[in-house]
Amino acid sequence: MAEASTKTKCLIIGAGPVGALAALYAAKRGWNVEVYELRGDLRDASTTPLNFTKSINLALSERGINAMRHSGSDGLLEAVLSETIPMYGRMIHGEDSKGDLKEESQLYDVHGRFQRAVDRGELNKTMLDYLEDLPNVELRFHHKLTGADFRKRKAWFEVQPSDSKGHQRRLQEIEVDFDIMLGCDGAHSAVRFHMMKFVRMNYEQSYIDTLWCEFTIPPVSSKEESTVSTTSSAKDGFRTSPNHLHIWPSSDKMFIGIPSTDKTFTCTFFAPSSTFAFLEQHPEDLEQFFQQQFPGAADLIGPAELQKQFEQNPHLPLISIKCSPHHYSSSGVILGDAAHAMVPFYGQGMNAGLEDVRVLFEHLDAHPATTAGRATALETYTTERVPDAHTVNDLAYANYWEMHAGVRSRLYLFRKTVEEFLSDKVPASGFETQYSRVSFSNQRYSEVAEVVERQRKVLIRGMLGSLVVPVVGFVAWWASRWQTSGRSGPSMPFASGLFRSLGERLASVFGR
Repeated sequence: MAEASTKTKCLIIGAGPVGALAALYAAKRGWNVEVYELRGDLRDASTTPLNFTKSINLALSERGINAMRHSGSDGLLEAVLSETIPMYGRMIHGEDSKGDLKEESQLYDVHGRFQRAVDRGELNKTMLDYLEDLPNVELRFHHKLTGADFRKRKAWFEVQPSDSKGHQRRLQEIEVDFDIMLGCDGAHSAVRFHMMKFVRMNYEQSYIDTLWCEFTIPPVSSKEESTVSTTSSAKDGFRTSPNHLHIWPSSDKMFIGIPSTDKTFTCTFFAPSSTFAFLEQHPEDLEQFFQQQFPGAADLIGPAELQKQFEQNPHLPLISIKCSPHHYSSSGVILGDAAHAMVPFYGQGMNAGLEDVRVLFEHLDAHPATTAGRATALETYTTERVPDAHTVNDLAYANYWEMHAGVRSRLYLFRKTVEEFLSDKVPASGFETQYSRVSFSNQRYSEVAEVVERQRKVLIRGMLGSLVVPVVGFVAWWASRWQTSGRSGPSMPFASGLFRSLGERLASVFGR
């Protein structure tokens, strides 16, 4: 196996954004890198995504950007960012008291920071193009991992070669040696499956009772400019604002839209499985359902397209995965969805995966380039990353409430306003919203959760202070009046219980 005197041979399983970035990091360190992908070349438009949907748009935030910034690939970040669209906040869609359509912009950040909408396919293509130019990287598509021995450091792949005319030949199995394998092969990871045979991995998989279906809002063409449905924020050929993430909230369901550089919007409909079952049985009710639940959305898509896309696009589940550890000895480690698949409600799935790569190589760089050094690096990586992965997984699930209900909650908006005011006007207070810490910083997810909890308690105490002073004065005055009149008044334990109850109520409100 490779030691400091020889080049490390690294197998990367999965050629998506996380796997591609991991390959760039490894290659820049002089490793011999082989990338194996189950599907065909992901830059080929004919390659079918694993979830059988078109290449969806994603939110690229500081964590993902920072990971690319440290990849050592000149021009990569600039190339990626040039194909993104800034999103400064959420645009909340609904109806006013008169039943007219309305839009309300909610900025992400008081300091003007923004998310970027990026096409996953274009991002992947850019990274693979950079990889293909590196002499110590080999890209191998149509290779299915069928086995891995992490002690002997051998892997087996099923390959379906083709001849010069593109005709598929008989399946073959090949054996490949390696020093370290990086599993970047998604929620249903083959690397994780085989690694479990060698490490006592705690594993938790759950599905939430929410399905999703993808829709597309088309651009405004010059021919239909005067007749097509648009919103008041529409501009530059987009049917609604290109600089927002669009949300149509509802009680237990939601419709969102993310802009694309081709002036379309990639949209997602989230709802309980029972709602999908009803609409599948009664497709004739789909347009009316959308008009009632998501006012204006059906008109932007077009009634005929709405029906067609609902029937043709798959209705898919949302999976959440936690596991620990993320590695075995010196020879294997899992990253991205393979280690921590999460629901998409915080826009952190890809960003967390890209951050995994940066953090992993920080640990590898901090130890000798030997087998023993890698073992220590992977151990310290797991120690740091597992708590962060579990935290962001929980945050993503909790953010579903914020997106479909919190955006219309006065209490939620009040808390957000107070935190942003303190962040802007009293920066020494250290206050920032949870969203800003998650999306616009590189602070560890687990630290974010701890700091936000402390902020919540400070806010509660502040609110309590503003209420307790007048209440204490009133209770003291009232008690003195009772005592001077000779009547028995409330005891101090009663007053103490009153304040305690008030504090508990405030805690439940601000802790949602």
